[in-house]
Amino acid sequence: MAVVDGRFPRSESRSGSAADELERRRRSLVDLPWTWLRQVHGARVVTVTRPGEHAGTEADGAVTAVAGTVLAVHVADCAPIALVSDEGVVGVAHAGWRGLVAGVVEETIAAMRALGAESIEAVLGPCIGPECYEFGADDLETVAAAIGADVRGATADGRSSLDLRAAVSAVLHRAGVPLRAGDSVCTACSDVHYSHRARRETGRQAVLVWLEP
Repeated sequence: MAVVDGRFPRSESRSGSAADELERRRRSLVDLPWTWLRQVHGARVVTVTRPGEHAGTEADGAVTAVAGTVLAVHVADCAPIALVSDEGVVGVAHAGWRGLVAGVVEETIAAMRALGAESIEAVLGPCIGPECYEFGADDLETVAAAIGADVRGATADGRSSLDLRAAVSAVLHRAGVPLRAGDSVCTACSDVHYSHRARRETGRQAVLVWLEP
């Protein structure tokens, strides 16, 4: 199995040459059928039973036990999570704060376990850091009530913020899944990652996981 990340223009919703170029770039990174998602900050998870199945489906998580199937989430500040298991089941989840509260991580883990995964580990890709993620008091209280007080952070100038990495770590811990690796890069600070919140960029990072055919 493998996990990688890359940068892509945001053109899933377009037609013609833009969509063709996006497909070309996907294939240049991993030349296998991709299942990418139309992410809506919810908790729906699709189970992929053949390569490329559910591509473009409205969901925020995907799992598979089928070799040669690339699962992908695209982000520009939200947390991209790849999940792997010794039993040959993999998954991805797109976790913004709404998805975390809705239970997308737990649903993705449950779907993997339904396919026979027992020993699951997580890898967290780059996302926005608390130093740049100023957060409203009401929404922060909602996240803290659902996940725990560790989600509370502070911006670089001392304002209330959400610690998205801490929120992901807490949800994984509660589900009994260790975080094997986590990227500490803040997408809003980075000059090599896209950020919607900091720069209103329309490009996205892609985090992928697949089982080698």
